Amino acid sequence: MSQDKFTFAKHSITDWEKAAAKSTPGADLNKLNWVTPDGITVKPLYTAQDTAFLPYTDTLPGFAPFLRGPQASMYAARPWTIRQYAGFSTAEESNAFYRKALEAGGQGVSVAFDLATHRGYDSNHPRVTGDVGKAGVAIDSIEDMKILFDRIPLDKVSVSMTMNGAVLPVLAGYVVAAEEQGVSQDQLSGTIQNDILKEFMVRNTYIYPPEPSMRIVGDIIAYTASHMPKFNSISISGYHMQEAGANQALELALTLADGQEYVRTAMKQGLDVDAFAPRLSFFWAIGMNFYLEIAKMRAARLLWCRIMQEVGAKTPKSLMLRTHCQTSGWSLTEQDPYNNIVRTTIEAMAAVFGGTQSLHTNSFDEAIALPTEFSARIARNTQLIIQEETHITNVIDPWAGSYMMEKLTQDMADEAWKIIEEVNAMGGMTKAVGSGWAKLKIEAAAADKQARIDSGQDVIVGVNKYTLKTLDAVDVRDIDNVKVRDSQIERLHRIKEVRDNAAVVKALDALTQAAKDGSGNLLDLSIKAVRLRATVGEVSDALEKVFGRHRADTQKISGVYAAAYDAGEHEGDTMAYWDALKADIAAFAQKQGRRPRVMISKLGQDGHDRGAKVVATAFADLGFDVDIGPLFQTPEECARQAIENDVHAVGVSTLAAGHKTLVPAIIAELKKQGADDIIVFVGGVIPRQDYDFLYQSGVKGIYGPGTPIPVSARDVLEQINKSLA
Repeated sequence: MSQDKFTFAKHSITDWEKAAAKSTPGADLNKLNWVTPDGITVKPLYTAQDTAFLPYTDTLPGFAPFLRGPQASMYAARPWTIRQYAGFSTAEESNAFYRKALEAGGQGVSVAFDLATHRGYDSNHPRVTGDVGKAGVAIDSIEDMKILFDRIPLDKVSVSMTMNGAVLPVLAGYVVAAEEQGVSQDQLSGTIQNDILKEFMVRNTYIYPPEPSMRIVGDIIAYTASHMPKFNSISISGYHMQEAGANQALELALTLADGQEYVRTAMKQGLDVDAFAPRLSFFWAIGMNFYLEIAKMRAARLLWCRIMQEVGAKTPKSLMLRTHCQTSGWSLTEQDPYNNIVRTTIEAMAAVFGGTQSLHTNSFDEAIALPTEFSARIARNTQLIIQEETHITNVIDPWAGSYMMEKLTQDMADEAWKIIEEVNAMGGMTKAVGSGWAKLKIEAAAADKQARIDSGQDVIVGVNKYTLKTLDAVDVRDIDNVKVRDSQIERLHRIKEVRDNAAVVKALDALTQAAKDGSGNLLDLSIKAVRLRATVGEVSDALEKVFGRHRADTQKISGVYAAAYDAGEHEGDTMAYWDALKADIAAFAQKQGRRPRVMISKLGQDGHDRGAKVVATAFADLGFDVDIGPLFQTPEECARQAIENDVHAVGVSTLAAGHKTLVPAIIAELKKQGADDIIVFVGGVIPRQDYDFLYQSGVKGIYGPGTPIPVSARDVLEQINKSLA
């Protein structure tokens, strides 16, 4: 059809509104607008008027402000790097997985460490009995690190390491393992996360307080800028913020504000911003909010360019934001778990459309346990199919020019910038984190999200809609924690028998002195100690003598969860259930002379406390008296606090697979201390094949991912009533 013969009438928004009203008689067009949790209104129709005044819509990829991508050719020349984030109990098992993944199309290694390593403990420490090798690979020394990278050429394969608390001994171990492989520091490529500020907000695998932790960050940036020019010295992570409950705008704002703080810290050390800024990278979570995730990534590049210009950066590489992405673990469900393959695919597409530089796709079974080789292959192949079969990579920023996407990108940037300005008014992210403000913002968003799911406002297929009557069993990976710990302890003993212990003590004393007087570079000194076979725990302890170990304040929010029910935007059955449960709790208080009292606890080194905080908030809003135990309790400490607080029940929140060791221990400890009338319930990531074991151990209730909190609260109340009968 020739253009000169093709004519059509011009229409206005008013014309569309009339047509829409006619096509759907009686419909309220205002309800077609969706107001996101970020406060952004997403309309059903966008036109040229929405983008007429936007200043960045005609920019190109590879040029400031990098809205359309940091590289000029993007995936048309080179697709993103396919990564698999994994760590399985021992260095030997993890190494085998990495080599198999690289042979099957993986393009980099991403290491997950166990919680004992994250928190700077060697495997023989009494506080990590249930944590060794359970949620990642156990690394105690350079000998473990050498095994981890055996037959993986570190001059050719980039390595990403998610490590923040024990970042000094772990990064030192990687450097020394490469040296003993014959690879010099200037050949190393990859990323160390080294993002301690977000640990104080969400993930909680910190060791030292914020101020000395920031010194460590600065020393690593300085050392790598001088000695490891191809290595990214920090990966500023929003991923764990979204996993902990932050919406997209909050994740974006707090992450960029963290980055701003790290840049200021490095510049205070006298570093030229253009000397280190090109090696900074970011890390985003990609959830099921498809359009907003794409807009978030485009807005991130726009805002980072602005931030870096404001601090005086000049070179294009200093102004561009490069990022890794990972699909959401929180969006994965225990119920109908094969739906998770679809969720991960959608999230991967959003990351690609947003312009990521590397991507990890989660396995469908990760809401249940650590991934199997079968599920990991599906996750990896998801990326290979997008890269090789869809031709998505042939077009750079295919959403550019979309009225909707350009407007959402600007809306996202505007919302995030408001939060960044609020942080700066407080004096920066170190102050915002230290005050607890940032953590409470995320926890409020998490409680609101969970309430919208439990009340039916937000649909999760297979969880609160289209549910199955019976769930198929899924094969999951199981790790013998005792066996792994015993083997790690044996290796530790062998290392200490053959090393020059006097030289190790001297190197560790030098670290302690540098921490005390501010002299020397802490990474440089850690590398020297690790060369001599100092362990992760010993290096961490040398610094702890001066810095101390951080203890977080335990706070809980109130009223946020209940507000979703009080708003009335839910189905009648859920409101009736909520009201009936509140009435029964009030009746319990009337009969017993006090309210039902529960203690929500985290045992071992698992710092992921989103679930614990949301449950505590919801139970309190229902009328329970709620205590929250401090993070990193031993079973003995937890039992003692429960008895002192005279609780009816202890709820253990678990995410890191330590439940088979730690939960029986708390039950045994309560019995030992004469309080076996206190019931124990468990929530979190627990494979169904472990349920019978836990029930036989004495657990009274198990609530996996997706369990509505009012349902679990009803069951806990009934169990308390039975114990008092």
